[in-house]
Amino acid sequence: METEWMNETSAEAPSVPAPEKTEKKKFSLKGFGGKKKKRWLKILIILVVVIAIVAGCVSRLTKNVNTQLSSSYLVSTVTRQDLTVSVSGTATLQPADSYNVTTLLSGDIVSAPFEEGDLVTKDTLLYTMDSSDAQDSMDRAQISVQQAQMSYQQAQEALHPTAPISGTVSEIYVHNGESVTAGTQLAKIVASTELSIDFLFPFASPSDFYVGQAATVFVDGYAGSQMGTVTYVSNITSNGKEAVSVRVRLNNPGTVSDAVTASAIIGSYSSYGQAPVSMPASSVVYASGSGTVNDFSKLAGSTVTKGEVLCTVESETIRDQIESARLNLQSAQLSASTASGAVDDYNIKSPIAGTVIEKNFKAGDKVDGASSGTLAVIYDLSYLELEMAVDELDIGKVEVGQEVRITADALEGQTFSGVVDKVSINGTTANGATSYPVTIIIEDYGDLRPGMNVSAQIIGEVVPNALCIPVDAVERGNTVTVPGPGALSEDGLSVVDVTKLETKEVTLGRNDDEYIEVTDGLEEGDVVLISNQASSLMDMMMGG
Repeated sequence: METEWMNETSAEAPSVPAPEKTEKKKFSLKGFGGKKKKRWLKILIILVVVIAIVAGCVSRLTKNVNTQLSSSYLVSTVTRQDLTVSVSGTATLQPADSYNVTTLLSGDIVSAPFEEGDLVTKDTLLYTMDSSDAQDSMDRAQISVQQAQMSYQQAQEALHPTAPISGTVSEIYVHNGESVTAGTQLAKIVASTELSIDFLFPFASPSDFYVGQAATVFVDGYAGSQMGTVTYVSNITSNGKEAVSVRVRLNNPGTVSDAVTASAIIGSYSSYGQAPVSMPASSVVYASGSGTVNDFSKLAGSTVTKGEVLCTVESETIRDQIESARLNLQSAQLSASTASGAVDDYNIKSPIAGTVIEKNFKAGDKVDGASSGTLAVIYDLSYLELEMAVDELDIGKVEVGQEVRITADALEGQTFSGVVDKVSINGTTANGATSYPVTIIIEDYGDLRPGMNVSAQIIGEVVPNALCIPVDAVERGNTVTVPGPGALSEDGLSVVDVTKLETKEVTLGRNDDEYIEVTDGLEEGDVVLISNQASSLMDMMMGG
C-alpha cells in the first residue's frame, strides 16, 4: 500500500511543478511580513508616546484640580460657646411722627408767629390767613340760624302757648274744647302777687315812719283791711306844703287791677285821700294759630314761671308749620356750621406736638391753595423709630419688648439701644419669600437723626455653652462636610485630598448670624469644612 501511494505521487509529479511554486510563495510572504511588522511597530511607539503624554496631562490636571478643590475649603473646629439668638437687618430712621402743614385755601398770610426749631404743642396756631370773606359768610349764616330758631319757637308756641313772664294768672279767657283763631286772648299773667302803693301824709315828719313798719291798708271795693309793710320814706312838696310820702308793699288780695285805689293807717297817722294802686308788670297770652284748646289746667291765682306751657292749641296746620320750621332750622344750622368751619380753616394749627424743622412761608406771603405745597414741616422727636423687614424664617424669633442694638455708619464706634415695639402680621411676598415689618423705637437716640441708615440686631434668647459650628458650614439637607483620614495636611489647617472628604448629617438647633447650634451628629473638637467651590473652580478656569 505504501509503495502504491508513492508511485501514484511520482506519476503525478511531472504535471504539477509543486516545489517551484512553493518556493516563490514562501519568498513573497516573507518580504511582505517584514514591512508590516515595522509599520505596526512605529504605530505602537507613537501610541505609547501619546498615551504617556495624555496620562501626564491627566495626572497634571487631576493634581491641579485636586489642589484647586483642596484650597476651596476652610477648616473650622466644633466649639462650645454662649450663643445669642438674634435677627439682623437694616432700615432708615424716622421720627416718632411727622406732619407736612398744607392748605387748600388761597389768600394772604396775616401772621406766622413761629420759627424753625421752635417746639410747638398740638393745636398751636401756626398761620393766620385773611378770612374776611369767610367771616362775612359766617355772620350771615348765624343770622339765618337765629331767624330759623325764632320761627321754630313761634311754631312750637302756636301748639303749646307758654307764659311770657313769671307771675300769677290773673284772668282766663278760654276753656278746654273751645276753638280759637290766631290772636285770641287766652289768659293774663301779672309778674308778681305783690302790690305797691305810695301814701301821702301831709301833717307828719319823716322820723315818724321807718322801713319795715307795719301798715293797715284799705283797698277800695274789698271788705276789711290788708296788712302791708313800709318799704320807702321820703319828703315831698304837695300843693306848696311839706308832706311825707310812704311806700307800702302788700300782697294782692285778689284780682286787683290798676284802676283800684286804697288808703292806709301807719302808726297814729292816716293817709291823705285815696292813692292809686301800682300794679306789677303783666302780659296777655294770645293764640298764635287756629285750633282747639286742650289741657288748660290753670286757674285764676295760679302761679306760673316764664316758659311754662299753659295749654295746647291742636290742629294739623300747626303741626305742619312746626315740621317745616324744624327743617329750616336744621338747614340753617348746617350752613352755619360749614361757614364756621370755613373761617376756622383760615387759622392753620399744628396737628401734632413736635419741633418745627421747616418754615416755608411767612407773614405777608400769598398762598395759592395746594399748588403752594408744604407751608411747614413738624417732627415729633420724642423718640426715633425704624421699620425692619424680617424674613419669614426668622420672624418667630422676634417678640415685642426685645432689646435691639443699633449702629450707624455715620456714627462709627457708637452703639444705641432700642426695643421692639410692634411685630406686624401683614407680610409682603417677593420672589417667593415673605418678610414681615417689625417696628423698633429708640428713645435715647443721641446723635442719630431721621433719615440715617442704620443696622439693627434684635437680641433674642441666650443659649449658654452651646455646641456650635459656623452657619456657612451647613449644606443642603442639614449636612456638613468633614475630613476623612488623610484629607488634611499634617498641621490640620488645610485640605490636601478632596477625594477623602465625607458628608455627615447633623441635627441643628438655634442660631445667630454667624453660628448655629448642633444638638446631634458632632462633638466638641470635630473638624468641619466650609466650602467655596464655586469661586475656586472659577479661579481654576481663569488660570488662577
